[in-house]
Parts: sequence; structure tokens; C-alpha cells
Amino acid sequence: MKVLLNGAKGRMGQTLIRLAPEHGVEFSPCLDAGDALPSSLNGLDGVVDFSHHTATPPLADLCAENRVPLLIGTTGHNAEERARIEEAAKRCAVLWSGNYSVGVNLLFWLTRRAAEILDASYEAEVLEMHHRHKKDAPSGTAENLVEAIREARSLSAGVVRHGREGITGERTRDEIGVHAVRGGEIVGEHTVFFISPQDRVELTHRASDRAIFAAGALRAIRWVADKTPGIYRMEDVLGLRGKQSP
Repeated sequence: MKVLLNGAKGRMGQTLIRLAPEHGVEFSPCLDAGDALPSSLNGLDGVVDFSHHTATPPLADLCAENRVPLLIGTTGHNAEERARIEEAAKRCAVLWSGNYSVGVNLLFWLTRRAAEILDASYEAEVLEMHHRHKKDAPSGTAENLVEAIREARSLSAGVVRHGREGITGERTRDEIGVHAVRGGEIVGEHTVFFISPQDRVELTHRASDRAIFAAGALRAIRWVADKTPGIYRMEDVLGLRGKQSP
């Protein structure tokens, strides 16, 4: 499988290149954010983007024009960029996830089920920790966890609160607090808290090697290669979409 990689010089890009042969994937060409895009994607089976959020929309346009699937691992897209990607997905398959780790995507599923099972007395908070080099906050994974909670409880985006400072007043029942920690070389840690007056449920995933994200992304680009236009998630790759717990 021959795939264009955008973001080849980054940490994830280098890990993807190193692991690609084990997964039957060849990255060629390998670009970095800011490099000129090719005029055509002829001969390519897919495109993988782990670069910068501003680079994704033009790449999505190119994939749409050539009907080539796109895997997005970049995070931090604003509303206009997201809309442009969604428009491109009408003409090509787009696999879009804030995290390609199998374990993290299981965390997404468990979080959604916990939010459905636990009533509103269990107040939700999300904590994420990453290395000092990460440029966006909160992480795309944290945003996906918040989205899972909101969807499960039919809550609007207005309930999300990013950190707290000063005289904030009492916490509202539906509020979802999101907190970002940066330091050292933490690969990635995410914890979802469901806190009631009597007890606390914690769901945590800790990554110790960036290879887990790359291995998941390589599995995902092979999965999406023959899919029809639309937006897919990693839970589709893992068969978790709509799956109920025992």
C-alpha cells in the first residue's frame, strides 16, 4: 500500500515511517507541514496527515479531488477548518480521530457507556497530560472524551469549562471540567472522573510508547482504503460503533 505522509519530520511521522514496513505500508512521498502538495495523487492508495491543523484542509481538498482516502491525526482544527474537511468527506473517505491507540479508543467507548449508566449525580471531569512540546490544548483525545460524555448525556457544548480560576461559583450539575497538564516527556495520559457525593469512578489510559499510536494509525489507513465517502472514526475500525457492553 503506497501512501503520502504529511508531517514526516515530526515525532509521529518518524515513528510511522519506522513501523510502516511491518504493516505493509510504504510512505512515498513524505512531506512536512509547509511543503508544497503534489498536483495529483495518482498511484497512491491513501494519505496520512500528522502535521499542523492549517495543513489539513488543502490536503483534504486534494484527496476529495482525487477520490483518495485521508487519515487525519492532526488536532487543533478550528470551526472553519473542520467544515472544510467535512465538505471534502462528501467525496472521499476520511478517517478522523484525535488518537489512534487501540487502548484509548476503548477508553472512549467505556467513557460513553459510563456516562450513560451513571446518573447526573456523577459529575464528569477530564484531565489530560502531555509532554512540554505539545502546542495545542486540550488534546484532541480529551476533546473526544468530552464529546462522548456530552453525547451520552445529551448536553450542549456550553457545559464545557476549560480550567478554573478566581471566584468561579459552585459547580453546576451538568458542567464538564477539562484540564491540561504539560511537562517533561509525557507521551500521553488521560483520565475521566465521574464523581458523586459518595464515590468516584476513574477511567485512565497511560501511554508509555508513541508506537501504540503509529501502529493504530497504520492499521486504520489499511482499513479505510476501500471505504465509501464519509467520516469514519477509530471505533469503526475496531468494530465498537454502537456496540453495547455485556
